[in-house]
Amino acid sequence: MIQFAIVGMGFIADKHIAAIRNTEGANLFAICDTNADRLVIDDENVLKYTELEKMLTENPQIDVVNICVPSGLHATLTKIVAKHKRHIITEKPMALNSSDAKEMMEVAAEEGIKLAIVHPNRYRPAIMEVRNLMDEGKFGELSHANVTVRWNRGQEYYEQAPWRGTKKFDGGVLMNQAIHNLDLLLWFMGPVKSVQGMVATRFRNIETEDVATAIIEFESGALGVVEAATTIYPQNIEESISIFGETASVKVSGKNALFLETWEVEGHAEAEVEALKAKIQNDPWGKKGHDCIIEDMIAAIKEDRAPAVSGLDGYNPVRLIEAIIESSETGQRILFS
Repeated sequence: MIQFAIVGMGFIADKHIAAIRNTEGANLFAICDTNADRLVIDDENVLKYTELEKMLTENPQIDVVNICVPSGLHATLTKIVAKHKRHIITEKPMALNSSDAKEMMEVAAEEGIKLAIVHPNRYRPAIMEVRNLMDEGKFGELSHANVTVRWNRGQEYYEQAPWRGTKKFDGGVLMNQAIHNLDLLLWFMGPVKSVQGMVATRFRNIETEDVATAIIEFESGALGVVEAATTIYPQNIEESISIFGETASVKVSGKNALFLETWEVEGHAEAEVEALKAKIQNDPWGKKGHDCIIEDMIAAIKEDRAPAVSGLDGYNPVRLIEAIIESSETGQRILFS
């Protein structure tokens, strides 16, 4: 039985609690939050702490710590947990800058612990089908890709918690909402060569951007287009990712990127495509992504391998977002070394 602890008992912690409970071989051992009023759970056997160091020191049996605090604190807490030689699952974004993300990877390597990042959208059935196509070489040479996040987050959303929309603890539409889509873009398209971006704060009273656009050049020569906004009136209307190659054109879309809107693949008969679309339509969410992350961490520990969504997978979209914002501020195209 792998023993888990959660630090940070805000909204997202509920998903981690459910995922641990849903996963065979996992047990929630302890929870921690500096606000004692948040230490509420319907299991009297779960230990409660307001100090992370104390929880780790007093309970050497804890194997994995799930970090669910505001994003700007991920790096600090990762270093503390790693020094206690416990494996780590940290919520997205991994960090709010690439320097912190790199330090998180370095300390994990130095201490010999496993570091996993929560990018659960990789486990959506439609996305997994696209990944399978990619792995099988069905796209041929890639032409370009597009990710779109047209969502609404009203001012009341940002005012629900004082850290939302801040540069120090949260980030903007790229780091908070669109990071999942950027993770998928990089997962499909590979390393970035350069990026030109523009961001703005149009409607929300926040420190960070509420709308962003970017053009990406990948090392393969393929191009990418990014559009992300939380300014869409009056509600979410689209989250999508499209991939175009010599022998395949695919678009996963919907208010959430769940459904196969376009599936044109050389050699795939119409009946086969319709059956695949119907299969996805009947179960668009599939197994919960957080469950998959917990399950994979247990397997990684037992098999002594890296987690499926590693620290490097967390670093790459953070670096891309940093470059998009830098490009917008300088008006220059940013080259990746």
